[in-house]
Amino acid sequence: MKKTHPTSLFIFTAAIAACICPASLQAEEKTPFHFAHRGGAHEFEENTLYAFKSSYEKGIRGYELDVRLTKDGELVVLHDDSLDRTHHGSGPVEHMHADDARKVRSKKQNEPLLFLDTLLDYLKDKPGMYVEFEMKTSNKELYPDSAIAAYAAKLHQKVTAFVPQGSTYIFTSFDQRPLKAIKQIDANADIMLIKGGPLTPELMEAAKAIGSKRIAAKMEGTTRLAVKDAQKQGFIVTGWPGHNLKDYFLGLGLGVDAICSDVPVQVQEYIDSKK
Repeated sequence: MKKTHPTSLFIFTAAIAACICPASLQAEEKTPFHFAHRGGAHEFEENTLYAFKSSYEKGIRGYELDVRLTKDGELVVLHDDSLDRTHHGSGPVEHMHADDARKVRSKKQNEPLLFLDTLLDYLKDKPGMYVEFEMKTSNKELYPDSAIAAYAAKLHQKVTAFVPQGSTYIFTSFDQRPLKAIKQIDANADIMLIKGGPLTPELMEAAKAIGSKRIAAKMEGTTRLAVKDAQKQGFIVTGWPGHNLKDYFLGLGLGVDAICSDVPVQVQEYIDSKK
């Protein structure tokens, strides 16, 4: 039998691989856009101006933040229904007047409770930002149906008063009520429906019903097929949570368009290390 030269074998194997794997599969997979959940909740003190500034200085160009309303109608950046976990305070910020809320400090770094106006002012000279303003209205005791329209109107007015060039500002929520209210104010507003579970056909149908071209779902339990189906239907798909680098890899494998990450700087450093 004629002996095959090693070089010839290598060329033959490479040729077979090229036939089996189309160019589209051989090319590097699309990298999802990653942004800072609460400013980077596992790297900085969440939802503080310090967090947003620090992540920006590290090269992050996207944020997610949570918006609530004080008793007298001022918008503040806070995730929980209560101040107890993150701040030297107790109970809902919705029960406080703005003057009292301004005296509240964070537990880790003694940062002042962040008012939305302060963050928007910081963003004014920063073009090309992606920012999700999550409307934390799911607690109907704090946000009854009668309060939704005024909340949405105030937030919409503040957010859209000045959007830096090339920036994308999005109104998001688990609660469909403020999303519908935003659309009633501005039919062209960019909104996103969030689900506390995997991506499903039901989420897609609910998003379509309220005019949302964006959907966000938990990555655990979500399938690559579901993501592809959603994208074929025209949705922009965000995956969460992004607690660590493994979650980023999960989102990469699922093929989501964006990942809401608690460790955005770590993700960015990993991406940079591969360049």
